Amino acid sequence: MIVNDFFQIANLTQYGLIGYPLGHSFSKGYFDRKFTREGIQGCSYDNYPVSSIELFPQLIRDHPGLSGLNVTIPYKESVIQFLDSMGADAKQIGAVNCIRIRSGKLTGYNTDYLGFQESLSGILQPWHQKALILGTGGSSRAVAYALRKHKIDFLFVSRRKQHQKIVTYDDLRSSMMDQYLLLINTTPVGMFPDLHSFPDIPYDQVTPRHLLYDLIYNPEQTVFLQKGASRGATIKNGQQMLEFQAEASWKIWNAPEV
Repeated sequence: MIVNDFFQIANLTQYGLIGYPLGHSFSKGYFDRKFTREGIQGCSYDNYPVSSIELFPQLIRDHPGLSGLNVTIPYKESVIQFLDSMGADAKQIGAVNCIRIRSGKLTGYNTDYLGFQESLSGILQPWHQKALILGTGGSSRAVAYALRKHKIDFLFVSRRKQHQKIVTYDDLRSSMMDQYLLLINTTPVGMFPDLHSFPDIPYDQVTPRHLLYDLIYNPEQTVFLQKGASRGATIKNGQQMLEFQAEASWKIWNAPEV
């Protein structure tokens, strides 16, 4: 029995998620349900909490059956140093959330921007011409890339002004909120278990013409979204984006060699 169990494990096609911590993870549950729903056999998907990105090469050596990984906070940028190559979109974005492993070679891709782009398309209105991206991490880069494809002008919002395309939260106290009607939270502020936190924006200036989008999906409605809804704004969480990006990752992992 032990020999048979080992044989089955060794012959599984393995996928997984790296990040730290991973208590909030969406991906494992999604892929477990996908494998069951679609009758996909011989595959597993597991969480790999990596406390330091320097441990990543050892993870790859310890799991020779890995064929693909998703990457989440805080490693979407720092994992790049360990890759053999990158897809064109990931190169331009400068962040990776999907890794394909073939013949010992690691190739990085970005499916975050695809997921965000798809999930945003159905709710944009003609007046959503300017956006504020809250945060400057790896996810914000994917969002910015998608906004460029939608031809939406944007600024990043951070605690510190680092370059011309970044404004501070204090800057939002002016008339900026009147012009920037699309607000996207790419930070982990408000994510489980920190349920009572929210980005420091002037919510009293939010109107029914605003669209508030939170990449967080747990909880389903963050305080950021609740405050937007109370002012009549359209709101959307990151659930659909995650589903779209997960399916895009699956296609990449299983695409034939070209």
